[in-house]
Amino acid sequence: ESLLAVSQQSEKPRLKSILLGVRSRVMEGHSLADGLAEFPQAFPELYRATVAAGEHSGFLDSILERLADYAESRQQLRQRISHAMIYPIILTVMALLIVSGLLVYVVPQVVGVFENSGQQLPGLTAGLIALSDFLRANGIWLLIGVALFAFAVRRLLKHPGPRRRYDSVLLRLPILGRLVRGINTARFTRTLSILAASGVPVLDALRISAEVINNIPMREAVDETAVRVREGAPIGASLGATRLFPPMTMHLISSGEASGELETMLERAAINQEQEVDSLIATLLSVMEPVLILLMGAIVLVIVLAILMPIFELNQLVR
Repeated sequence: ESLLAVSQQSEKPRLKSILLGVRSRVMEGHSLADGLAEFPQAFPELYRATVAAGEHSGFLDSILERLADYAESRQQLRQRISHAMIYPIILTVMALLIVSGLLVYVVPQVVGVFENSGQQLPGLTAGLIALSDFLRANGIWLLIGVALFAFAVRRLLKHPGPRRRYDSVLLRLPILGRLVRGINTARFTRTLSILAASGVPVLDALRISAEVINNIPMREAVDETAVRVREGAPIGASLGATRLFPPMTMHLISSGEASGELETMLERAAINQEQEVDSLIATLLSVMEPVLILLMGAIVLVIVLAILMPIFELNQLVR
């Protein structure tokens, strides 16, 4: 009846059919986890393993509530990141459109007057005219080339080798590396926390938690940790040996293992990383917004100077 109520609440036909499919499997006598396993594209292994552990332990209600909190926290993290990027992206696109419009339509009409006068143009004005002529003649091909380059890079990053090298470079970058490391660490620790609290075996929890990490070197580090844990090594020391995760997170995990409160410390580590990511994004935005505005102002200033310099020279000739 709960599955029927949830399916009726949904307004999307595809989601409603998935929930009714899960309900039919449960009515046939299968477990809820088995019903979810029929639709792996909608329910990742994290959800299936957690629900299975809840059914076996008899605490399905609390585990489902914990799953809901986990899904909401991940959604909030994605929303904070996407909302933080909206303003810089809009500002950058508008700046490119305005500068392109000035170079393609405004500059040729204004500067063309000085070309007909027969006087020698300043170097800045001549360079601006050359850039304007180039964009007018090859602008379409330039856009097509940029689109093809972006498509080729995207296809290339789908292969494990290039993607691993790209992810390794990201981790070594000064600020972006901290951001990538913090986001993936928050995902990993929060996922491992809910799996550990739900009673999922540690090795299975590590394997499932590795799947939520987008960065390949960090994901491989978790896989190596699972191998060491299988041999009897602690999680915190094994993860710390990879040197890809923040030290504070490693200390919290080791403390949780020593005190028997691993899931609590993992959740605290996730909260700590999410707060650090929020702080880093806010700092980046506070710096990026004025830099973009100043950069656009500098470009417009160059265009204005290129237009005004011939006017100043004409005034001097008249005098």
